Amino acid sequence: MKLSLALLIPSAAAFAPSSSARRAAPSTGLRARSDEFVVGILGDLHIDPRKMEDYAVGKSHFAPIFDQAKSDGKGAALVSLGDLGESKNCDHNPESDSELFAGTTQCHEMAADFLGSFGVPYDVVGGNHDLEGLDEFETDAENLEVYLKAHGKDTAHFCREVADKTLLVGLGSTVFRDAVYTSHEVTIDQAQIDWFENLVQTHPAEEGWKVFVFTHAPPNGSGLRVLQENHVVNGCCWLNHSNEKQCQKFIELVREHRCIKAWFSGHFHLGQDYQDSITFPTIDPKEGPYPNRGSCVFAQTSVMRAGTSRDGRQQSRLIRGNKDGFEICTVDHQKDGAIRLDATISFRGDTNEVGVYAHEDESYDHDSYFKVYSPSAGDKLHPPDDGFRRYDSDGNIAPFDIEMDTVAWWYLSCGRALGMLNGNLIEYDSSTLAPLGLVVGADELVGKKIGVINSGLDADTCAMMFDEEEGMEGADCAALAGDLREQAVVLLEPDTGVVTVVQPNEDGSYWRKIVRNKMVRMKEVRRVKAAKMWAADLMGLEDEGEANVVSSWGPYTTTSGTAKKTAVPGLTAPSAL
Repeated sequence: MKLSLALLIPSAAAFAPSSSARRAAPSTGLRARSDEFVVGILGDLHIDPRKMEDYAVGKSHFAPIFDQAKSDGKGAALVSLGDLGESKNCDHNPESDSELFAGTTQCHEMAADFLGSFGVPYDVVGGNHDLEGLDEFETDAENLEVYLKAHGKDTAHFCREVADKTLLVGLGSTVFRDAVYTSHEVTIDQAQIDWFENLVQTHPAEEGWKVFVFTHAPPNGSGLRVLQENHVVNGCCWLNHSNEKQCQKFIELVREHRCIKAWFSGHFHLGQDYQDSITFPTIDPKEGPYPNRGSCVFAQTSVMRAGTSRDGRQQSRLIRGNKDGFEICTVDHQKDGAIRLDATISFRGDTNEVGVYAHEDESYDHDSYFKVYSPSAGDKLHPPDDGFRRYDSDGNIAPFDIEMDTVAWWYLSCGRALGMLNGNLIEYDSSTLAPLGLVVGADELVGKKIGVINSGLDADTCAMMFDEEEGMEGADCAALAGDLREQAVVLLEPDTGVVTVVQPNEDGSYWRKIVRNKMVRMKEVRRVKAAKMWAADLMGLEDEGEANVVSSWGPYTTTSGTAKKTAVPGLTAPSAL
């Protein structure tokens, strides 16, 4: 009868657990009694208090799973991968018609009620929207405190022993307002990284420990390829995406510590029917190069509510495991909670595991499905893939035409990797060859030629070319080049003959960190709005929308060594072309 009421009247009250159940939610220090365990994994919830039906249905699908596990004496737990509230106004605050629901006190308390109502202990990791209570909180620290309190957490990370020597470990994002670039990057702070490194060091595989990791976004090097294009080009695809050192740290720990057996993430709102939503640590050498992912399986998790799905799927993950291995399953909320086996992973001793897919790839051809081209550098048994471009005898890559379907990639002498993806020039991580971000967009690149040329200059050449350029005299110019061979990535417009040099960033990377912190962007939008109102009033315009307002940004618009001009050609000044 209670289940029937929950389905018919799925209000927030339907999910409210008792106070004792709420307090039982955080991780405990109790020793597990069995080697068998069951873990339910929920992807991005994005709860909208006006649309609770799908959550009630999803919860009902897990009820028999957890009831049976507890009856059998197995360890049972629930993990939420974050992004708990809808990043929209949900008519939740009578005093504001613009406040976003995500990140508010109301959001976290409602999410805690829902997660605490499954009848098993739950843990949660923070996603990129969970500190988005911008109208309610001034700082990330204030927002984080309310998030932690609502979920009975002491820290943004967690550790739970769900079965004998089997740990569930989570790391949560703690930055939104203070993000250096896009606020939707999932950022694990250094204190959590240090804690995690210590945990895997002190729970070695050789002593029988098995660690299952949960984060909102996957780490660079996971090999997951069912991604959203906007996450790839905007620099919020991987954990700590814009911090090169931290971004690489997670896969380095996976490679070093074979106690890490699986890593689950969400973030992309895409389904689990694609084989590329699960990657294994080893593959048959006949199929390709060694993936170098330690002893860890990576798995992407879909969503529960229809309105949050980007490919129509409504699915959650389920782990069923014991001392010999584990199964990764799908709980399909569109098929009455049907459980489908996706992969079986068998332990081969303490430091190795072998995975087998349980079904064929069921990918669909639709716009939301973005399967990233992943370059392969090969290994001792395999050459690089066919897209790899080699340098000619002069040390250049001859210019070639770019179309939307062009497949090509190459290393620069500095070690950076660039390549083509859907007509875009993308930078790839030099170690994992995972996509990092957009360098040149397809709108600017398709129809042109691209090449790589030598640009390093010796003292004599510098003297000849820059004798009138202050600060670039002969020996000084050559010294700036250093011992490393300098190169230039160049674009050629065949019809006009115009050549564009793609300059790297100050740190040597190429991908453009275009999207800034949301707080910064909100202020910029307000400035533009104010300028339109000012212009409309000054010029007597009836509609402020008629005002022609543009923005200009720094810091660099020229290669000149003196700063006398700030105009942007083609925007605030006549075009240079």
